[in-house]
Amino acid sequence: MTTPGIELLKHMRIKFDVLTYPHREIGALPAAHALGLSPTMVVKSLVFRSDTGDYLFALIDGAGRVSEKRLARVSGHKRVGAAAPRDAERITGYQVGGISPLGAKRALPVFLDRRTAEAQELVINAGGRGTMVKLKTVDLVRITGAQIGDIRVP
Repeated sequence: MTTPGIELLKHMRIKFDVLTYPHREIGALPAAHALGLSPTMVVKSLVFRSDTGDYLFALIDGAGRVSEKRLARVSGHKRVGAAAPRDAERITGYQVGGISPLGAKRALPVFLDRRTAEAQELVINAGGRGTMVKLKTVDLVRITGAQIGDIRVP
């Protein structure tokens, strides 16, 4: 299967592996379980909306939770909240359960959790339910322009 995320990685000549699994549940934890991976390696791609109406991605490992206060501070906003699923799908061009900053319809600012960024490699959705890619964290940061910050609930 190919997705806009996979096409982007090919175009940018990024080394990656495609990992697929039978998609039954939405979320990084079911994906990690289905792939036999640690939840700390599998990234959730979450879309948030700021108090100014801007949208942004928060990336955090499957074992973590995003602190809206910390994400707001890191992103330079007063407040942020989870985007409505309908809005996230409209903005990214992907279905919930397949949302990714890779090849999204609209380029959004990306904020990667500091602890998640410590991993050498990460697995992130490629833009389709049940289709993930494993790539080096430095490559993910480079192609998304991700800012690394403390966005995790303590």
